[in-house]
Amino acid sequence: MKKQVRRILFAGLLAALIGAAGTADAAALTNGETIQLWPGKAPGSEQVSFHNTVTERSKVAGKHDRILTKIDTPTLTAYLPEKPNGTAVIAAPGGGYGRIVLDKESGEFAKWLNPLGVTVFVLHYRLPCDSHEQAKDVPLEDGQRAVRLVRAHAAEWKLDPARIGLLGCSAAGHLAAEVNAEAAKKTYEPIDAVDKISARPDFTILGYPVITMEPTWASEGTKTNLLGKNPSAADRAAYSPDQQVSGSAAPTFIVLADDDPVVPSMNGVLYYAALRKAGVSAELHVFRKGGHGFGIERINKDNPLQDWTKLCEGWLKSIRMLP
Repeated sequence: MKKQVRRILFAGLLAALIGAAGTADAAALTNGETIQLWPGKAPGSEQVSFHNTVTERSKVAGKHDRILTKIDTPTLTAYLPEKPNGTAVIAAPGGGYGRIVLDKESGEFAKWLNPLGVTVFVLHYRLPCDSHEQAKDVPLEDGQRAVRLVRAHAAEWKLDPARIGLLGCSAAGHLAAEVNAEAAKKTYEPIDAVDKISARPDFTILGYPVITMEPTWASEGTKTNLLGKNPSAADRAAYSPDQQVSGSAAPTFIVLADDDPVVPSMNGVLYYAALRKAGVSAELHVFRKGGHGFGIERINKDNPLQDWTKLCEGWLKSIRMLP
């Protein structure tokens, strides 16, 4: 009964905040619609001269391997289910904070989650390797803003504001873990009423995530793109989400392979341990083989790892994020 009362109070407060944001731009979502995260230039990107650039790396006709770089305009792209149940997942693809992969870890997550009734938003976030002001904060800024924006539009997009999750793979796993650990951290000056809304996700899903910036287990390429070649001890600690977790973090599901040659598997283990130490519900699955960047569609059919999405579905049901 107390939980129900708290949920009603939360919904009422959220409705008031969303109402304050204005309804002039209120509209239903369309499948494939791209939504700009910020109403103008993103904070700290006002002076950059580059713009979102897509590069095709594939040498095989008809098979895409595109990357997105030089991002000054972060976006969400909506993938709508036929029978939405109110749950939303903001999915952020990886790329080592030097690029965002466009043909992996994006549409495949919508193919998985849409049939479950989940509305998926693919997040294309700014990269810290570019010349933004406070560049190392831009992934966290965009992650916070994405959660706030989806929650702000929950009513018109037919979403439950208390069932908004964040999914991140590889470097974007670091983004998701940071948002989860530091949802309340002030990383930019509020620009509108959306920024009064909570940036805390209601759950997070991390695939082979980058977590620590400390030398022993860091993914060196991602660390360099985020913090530069010789980061200070203070920066290494501040940008290691396992060192920032508190009891207010959301329940988390983590999946990885122990033979990952790019991001040491201890990254996910460290974050799981930090969550449990803080009293946060978490579930960790470490598979013997699978390498890095396995996503969903690149897993060998004889590898037990192919069942990770079923395990995640069970977990989502257990925490009541799926009906």
